[in-house]
Amino acid sequence: MESFSLILAIVVVTALAFDFTNGFHDTANAMATTISTGALKPKVAVAMSAALNLVGAFLSVEVANTISKGLVDENGIRPEVIFAALVGAILWNLLTWLVGLPSSSSHALMGGLIGATVASAGFGAVHGDVLVTKVLLPAVAAPVVAGLAAMLSTRFSYGIGGKAEGEATRKGYRAGQIASAGLVSLAHGTNDAQKTMGIITLALIAGGAIAPGSNPPTWVILSAGLAIALGTYIGGWRIIRTMGKGLTELEPRQGFAAQTSAATAILASSHLGFSLSTTHVVSGSVMGAGLGRKGGAVRWSTATRMAVAWVLTLPAAALVGALAESVTGLGDWGTALVAVFLVGSSAVIWKLSRREVVDHTNVNGTDEPAGVVTTAIAAVAPPPAGAAALGEGPVVSFPEQSSGPATAVVEVTAPAAPAVPPAATV
Repeated sequence: MESFSLILAIVVVTALAFDFTNGFHDTANAMATTISTGALKPKVAVAMSAALNLVGAFLSVEVANTISKGLVDENGIRPEVIFAALVGAILWNLLTWLVGLPSSSSHALMGGLIGATVASAGFGAVHGDVLVTKVLLPAVAAPVVAGLAAMLSTRFSYGIGGKAEGEATRKGYRAGQIASAGLVSLAHGTNDAQKTMGIITLALIAGGAIAPGSNPPTWVILSAGLAIALGTYIGGWRIIRTMGKGLTELEPRQGFAAQTSAATAILASSHLGFSLSTTHVVSGSVMGAGLGRKGGAVRWSTATRMAVAWVLTLPAAALVGALAESVTGLGDWGTALVAVFLVGSSAVIWKLSRREVVDHTNVNGTDEPAGVVTTAIAAVAPPPAGAAALGEGPVVSFPEQSSGPATAVVEVTAPAAPAVPPAATV
């Protein structure tokens, strides 16, 4: 068994805490579309995703090796550096969860690690070729590839089965969606759980507990798998709502196409050792599926906010990681100060999240306002026959739907009877 110092134990616990936040932050990747289309009940969906995340953690260690052996120079990296990196990643995960943005937990971890390493050992300690080929290029290419695949799959699905409607068809696509969601969860375990395995292995190497170049020990694989599974079961309902309803409206066959495309891209990347952002891949596939259906649309305002978060993730986490490393470099009291800051900030974010609770009971509710064009048309639309005589215009409402695009419903209501003035009193 490895010999542990206090700082090494703190790093391992913090890494598992990050893995937990990764789990509930990324539950939406596997289950948002399945929940939004009604293929699975929310609690059943997250339980299934949690179990398959745990299984996926044992399927490969290629991504873990990319982090522990390839991204930064193992020599001269102290455990405090890794602790600082995790602080940056955890805080970014919690902030984006609070506002319901599906940003990348993977890039938050990479950014935190790069920032802390540069602050500690300089830019030369970061392997730029690995950063570009196994982190940055996949970050750009993967969502585009998954989105195009999902769009083509959706169009193909509607093309060959456009006339095949009815309950039997819907049940068939729901079954396919459940299977593909399970595949995404399995793929998520093979990619994201390994990132925590890699960071813990790097900490063990830095602390002298295991030899440089070692693969993750079995207990590291098990603990990382359990932590991400538990986080997944808790469910990041805010991000599930954004991914399932806030980005586009999906029907079961679109959900099936999106999830199958995403799972294929993630599994291929895990096999190649690419530290892929599953969030980017699934978001790209959801947008592609939305555009693939005739009449389908993407809420570009939401997509733009997500894109901004994606661009900011690496530098923001790197900045926090670098600042945290600067403080931990002051000694044990500096490390303690950073730990207190992390716990206090996490508590504040959790407290803020209680102002508007999102859970399995209201995850499919959508707060998206009517668009500007829709509102303008409703304002100038002529009233229906008979409404003008009543002095009443159309009232436009947007009823909640379980699937399919939102449909404006025009209702005509008669004006209320004029109020009778009160009797005069002397």
